[in-house]
Amino acid sequence: MQRIKVLVVDDSRISCAMIADILKKTNFDVVAAASNAAEAVEKYREYMPDAVTMDMNLPDANGIECSRRIREIDSGARIVMISAMKDTSLMMQGREAGITSFLQKPIVPNDLIDALTFLCQEKLSQIGQLKELYVKSFAQVLEKSLFGLVGVHSKVSTEVASGHYLEVTGIAVIIGLTGTPTGRAIVYMDHETMRKFARALVGKEPEDDMSDEDASDAVEEAANIIIGHGASVINDLKEKEMRISPPGTIVGRSIRIANFKMTSFRIKAETRLGDVFLNIGFAEGE
Repeated sequence: MQRIKVLVVDDSRISCAMIADILKKTNFDVVAAASNAAEAVEKYREYMPDAVTMDMNLPDANGIECSRRIREIDSGARIVMISAMKDTSLMMQGREAGITSFLQKPIVPNDLIDALTFLCQEKLSQIGQLKELYVKSFAQVLEKSLFGLVGVHSKVSTEVASGHYLEVTGIAVIIGLTGTPTGRAIVYMDHETMRKFARALVGKEPEDDMSDEDASDAVEEAANIIIGHGASVINDLKEKEMRISPPGTIVGRSIRIANFKMTSFRIKAETRLGDVFLNIGFAEGE
């Protein structure tokens, strides 16, 4: 099972710590905590978690109002209400605000885990399917391509990406995925890795001069090859019709790439030249 991001909303540090302690032993990750409604909305926008645990009593608004605000951002937000009180009236109000699960304090660990698992089962299934169908193939192609293109071995790891944005310092090559499924791929690395990678790709020695423009062109071409090979493997193995669009390249100190409405994965290849990353994002509903 993939790890699922959880935002904890509670004005009690003890309650937040208790929930975090329960979930750290599971496949749920507490990515952030908020102590009031305003902070909860801000943290939800920032992290876009898969689920929220919501305290009823907050300093600036109750948990129902806070839930309404969150669902204005994301109508599909999954929220578990956790309160010292649990009565029919409260639950009816909560359901009107989009809350579907209710737990009463003190929290029973298994009840919390079961509630989150139930709420996130569709997300868990989607992540698992995307990883099995597509991400594994791209990870294997990345590893093989790095050796074929620049002669380096790599240690490859994969994780579900989080947040509204992908932050990059260095170079990012963006390639659209069309056909089936749709999405986008981003190959990125820092400036130093870009220069080393480019020199290795074109057969230059480490001490040879190479402009950043030439280096970025070399990385762009390599990224196009890697993603093209990945799409071809998927088409052959999975009988899909994935196609790639021409690459677009950005080089800079602080690059921010939007990641809205996508389920994304980060593939990291650790090499002697530096870390090479591949972010694969699939449009929701694929």
